[in-house]
Amino acid sequence: MQRIFPAFTYSEGPRDNCWWDDTIKRPTWPTFGGTRTVDVAIIGGGFTGISAAYHLARAGVHVAVVEAETPAWGASGRNGGFCCLGGAKLSQTAMQRRFGVAATETYLHSEVAAVELAKQLIDFHNIDVDAHSQGETQMAHSPRAMEALRRAADAAAAANVPVTLTEPQDLAAAGLNGGFFGALTTPVGFGLNPQKYLFGLAAAAAEAGAELFQNSPVTDLRPHMGQFTLRLPGGVLQAKQVILATNGYSSDDIPAWLRARYLPSQSSVLVTRPLQDQELAAQGWTSDQMAYDTRHLLHYFRLMPDRRFLFGMRGGLRASAKAEAQIRRQLLRHFHKLFPAWREVEVTHRWSGLVSLGAGLVPFIGPVPDHPGLFAGLNYHGNGVAMGTYAGRILADLVRGTTPVLPYSSVVQTAPRFPLNAYRRAFLPLAYGYYALKDLSFATSSDKA
Repeated sequence: MQRIFPAFTYSEGPRDNCWWDDTIKRPTWPTFGGTRTVDVAIIGGGFTGISAAYHLARAGVHVAVVEAETPAWGASGRNGGFCCLGGAKLSQTAMQRRFGVAATETYLHSEVAAVELAKQLIDFHNIDVDAHSQGETQMAHSPRAMEALRRAADAAAAANVPVTLTEPQDLAAAGLNGGFFGALTTPVGFGLNPQKYLFGLAAAAAEAGAELFQNSPVTDLRPHMGQFTLRLPGGVLQAKQVILATNGYSSDDIPAWLRARYLPSQSSVLVTRPLQDQELAAQGWTSDQMAYDTRHLLHYFRLMPDRRFLFGMRGGLRASAKAEAQIRRQLLRHFHKLFPAWREVEVTHRWSGLVSLGAGLVPFIGPVPDHPGLFAGLNYHGNGVAMGTYAGRILADLVRGTTPVLPYSSVVQTAPRFPLNAYRRAFLPLAYGYYALKDLSFATSSDKA
């Protein structure tokens, strides 16, 4: 495989001590072996791949998922569990300039549809995902950021979008006290246990007839005689069509089209021991709302149903055992700075994983140009729970040649390349430095967070 981070990134090191692993037993899928032919082969067993497999199998399509590692090994099993709006980092204004008003509106509708699709699947299959939170809450990290939230609330009201603005003096009463300057709540989305969701959906896909394989990395992918040949260590899989669903854990050469069309970025998460009522009261955070702050290099956090607190942020720029230890220490410092009353609370779990960014700052979901029969879904910019589920459904429709039932915008149908190809990681420190300066310029000397 050709990947742009060192081997440590793709080892067990970053995911060691992941909390979700302690919450549910990992299913065991067989390892692929021999030679077989299917209608559709899906590379990657995360939210996108499993959602696509589920929807294809229910439509009577013979589908096989080949996962290079074990179920939930990648981002789908180590994310923060935010099923919420998001997927693009491009602003609405910039999106309208680039793609037009109609395409932008369709894309925004697709974000809502993505959350609703995940909820429908959970409800239909009665998957216990430890769901909580009525939408998501954005916390202002500075007075200027709060002014921006007030303007956003006014715009939402003008568009008849039901949001709730919480002024600084009301944060404590709302159970949202963490040194912030106000909050804006959007009533779409919920928190969940990502592994419970993925494993529940995978079980439903298998029941519908999808074949799921683990420890089965694709080492070569080639079109041949109107179909694709996938070579794996244990054998050969042939398929009429292929879906690429590897996102930040992709390989630049499987296929070569992926090269420079995605940029993995590290994200780190911690979880505390269960908090006592007096500890929650001491900090003033008692809400079960999933939340994130207004920094460009944001923090995200939520009090889970078992009263453990989850806190995450961007990861480091380097990948090694030493760098991983450093980012875990930095993660803890940020947590203590935002929630100082919990400095003495034990942090029981810390881990990291890869999200994927696109050069155009929007996801790609659709047929791969100039590669008949090849489809891909990737670049969700850290919002893969809902958007990955949605992408799988869209790809399942496209593979079958049917018009997607869910909103499907032209915004997500192009995948520009990053310049410099193998050296595209150089964009990360530049972007981090730029956004760090923006975060500082958006703050004042009176900032607490």
